[in-house]
Amino acid sequence: MKITTALKQLLDFSRQHSGYYRQHWHQVPDNFTRLADLPVIDPTRYWRDSHDLDQWPVLTAAGRDALVFKTGGSTGSGKLSLFTRNEWQTLVSDFGRQLTDQLDPGDRVANLFYVGDLYASFLFIHDSLKQASVDVSEFPFTGAVESGVLAEAITEYRINVLAGVPAQLLKFAAWLEQRSQRLEGVKTVLYGGESLFCAQRQILARVFPQARFASIGYASVDAGLIGTSDRDCAPGEHRMLESHSVLEILDEVSGEVIEECGRNGQLVITNLTRRLMPLIRYPVGDLACWRDPPATARRKFALMGRSMNGQRVRVGTLSLQIGEIDSLMQRLRIGSDWQLVIEQRGAKDLLSLKWLPATQLHDNETASTDLRLELIRQHPLIEQLQNEQLLELQVIRCASADLVCHPRSGKLQRIVDRRVYQAPTGEQT
Repeated sequence: MKITTALKQLLDFSRQHSGYYRQHWHQVPDNFTRLADLPVIDPTRYWRDSHDLDQWPVLTAAGRDALVFKTGGSTGSGKLSLFTRNEWQTLVSDFGRQLTDQLDPGDRVANLFYVGDLYASFLFIHDSLKQASVDVSEFPFTGAVESGVLAEAITEYRINVLAGVPAQLLKFAAWLEQRSQRLEGVKTVLYGGESLFCAQRQILARVFPQARFASIGYASVDAGLIGTSDRDCAPGEHRMLESHSVLEILDEVSGEVIEECGRNGQLVITNLTRRLMPLIRYPVGDLACWRDPPATARRKFALMGRSMNGQRVRVGTLSLQIGEIDSLMQRLRIGSDWQLVIEQRGAKDLLSLKWLPATQLHDNETASTDLRLELIRQHPLIEQLQNEQLLELQVIRCASADLVCHPRSGKLQRIVDRRVYQAPTGEQT
C-alpha cells in the first residue's frame, strides 16, 4: 500500500511522540513510500513495560483522558489497552454503523457479552448498538445471566436477537436442550470473540430453529476494529473498513505481502484512528486469506485459524498467553519445547499441550500432572469450561517427531489450530 496523506500524518506523529516507534523505525529512511517498507511489530517488545503506564514507551501522551481495558491472559499478565474518549467514540461509531446491516428495525437485542474486570466486550457492543442506523432495543443482561432467567425473558419480552460469545451461547443452548425447549422467536444470533464452528452452529440451530447465525464483527481490545460483517459474508468472512484500519496479509516465513486470493498468511493491522497507543503493522495473531481482488472496496477476507507466530490463543472464552506458558515450563524445569494443539469435537474444544522433556530422567507422569494443575491454577476458567463440557484439556509428554514444524521454515509451531474455519457449501450463514 502507498502512503496516503492521513497515514503519513499518523506515521510522523507516532515517530515524534512515541519512544517505541522512534527506536522501532530507526533504520527506516525518511523517503520510504510504502507501508511494507516499515518493519512489522514484535508484540513481545511492543507490550514490554506496558504494566507501567507512566513509563510505557509506546504511548504518545500521558493517559489522562483514557478508557483502560485489559487484553486477556491471567489476572497478573493481562496487557492494558488504552483509548482516548474520542478514539473510543470513533471505534463504536464506525462499528455500530456497519453493525446496522445485521439488524432490522424494531429488533430486540439481548447483550450477553461480558463486563467487569476491565473487559471491553459488553461496553463495546452496548455503545455500538447506540450508533446503529436502525431503531433497536437493547436488553443488557451481560454474560453472567442465569439461563432460566434469560429463557423466560426472551419469551416474555419477545427478544429476537441474541449477541454473545459462542461459549455462552452454547451453554445456554445446552440448558435449553436438557429441557427439550426451543425458542422459535429468536431470529438472529450474533457471535463475537471467537469463531463459531460447524458443529456448534448445528447445536444452536436445534434450539433456535428460525435463527440465522452471523459474526457481529471482528474486533479486539488491543487492535480495535479489524473487520466488519454483512449479510453476504459466509462463516469466517469479514470486510476491511479502509477509513478505520488498513489490513495486510503477509507470508508467515518471508514476510512478503500477499495480494492474491486464497493464499493464507498472517493478518497485520494498521489502525488509522488511534494515536494514544498507535498500532502500525501489528500482527493480530490470526491467519487469513483474501476473498476479493486488490482495490475492491471493503475488501473481503476469511479467517483461517491462528498464526504460528501469535502471542495469544483464544479458545472459547479462554485466553492463553504464549509467554505465560514459556515461563511456566521454565519454572517447572520441564523443558523448552512445547506446542498447543487446538481441535474440535462436536461442540467441545480439545486443547492439547504437548511437551518434550529436557532430559529422559524426568518423572514424566508427575511432570504432566504438575503442568496441568498449574495451568488450571493460573486459569480457573479451564475447570469451569470443562465442567460445562465446552473444553477438554490434555497435557501430553511427546517425542520430538510429534511436534509440528512449519513445512517451509522448519520452525517449531507454538500453536497448531486444526479447527475447520470454512463451513460446508450450502450451510446456513
